[in-house]
Amino acid sequence: MSNFGFSRLRVVNPFQVAFQEARSAVGASGVLARAEQCTTVAEAVADCALVVGTTAVRHRDLLHRLKLLEEGGSLIRERLQTGGLQRDNVAVLFGSEKYGLSNEDLSHCHWLLHIRTEDEHISMNLGQAVAVCLYELVRSAGEGTQLQPKIKDVNLATAEEVERITQMLFEALRLSGYVKPRTEGSTEEKVRRLIRRLSLRSPDAVAWQGMLHRIVLKLRRDVKK
Repeated sequence: MSNFGFSRLRVVNPFQVAFQEARSAVGASGVLARAEQCTTVAEAVADCALVVGTTAVRHRDLLHRLKLLEEGGSLIRERLQTGGLQRDNVAVLFGSEKYGLSNEDLSHCHWLLHIRTEDEHISMNLGQAVAVCLYELVRSAGEGTQLQPKIKDVNLATAEEVERITQMLFEALRLSGYVKPRTEGSTEEKVRRLIRRLSLRSPDAVAWQGMLHRIVLKLRRDVKK
């Protein structure tokens, strides 16, 4: 991260022994010292307007748009430069080396990123994958060019705002009888993915929250009757 000018690291439920005793590269100890610990992915990306997950794909059925790193990196740079986003508004989400990201983790992402590798060896060391992705994000920015927005009037909804909409819509669906007990988990993930594909602006997110809040209150009253 330090090699390529990135300094904000968030970790979700790290193995404390390894995390507390980790030794970083020379000159990069500040990244580790300032790392923020979170208990959930939702908490880690709450203030982000764009969340991009990473995957080796393997044999899983993906329910997100999948982009190769070169295309995905270009899209992220474009959003940063023209979409009113700062670096701190964008999260690139990596899973553990052993398990990667779960479907629930991926449901918090807008789309997914994949590094092109040989079919015989698609897995990469986590540190290598991070380095390759971050290099791609900065390599075409141009000499003296910062990944900063040129236009700041888009004001996209943060992941926290979108998650509030997700939870209110899910409760409305549950109260209406749409959600079935045996598929509750997968339905919630589906709702989360659908909401994120809308790319809501922050003012629109506030409006949706108000409308869904009234719907949930009405459904709660009807259930009590």
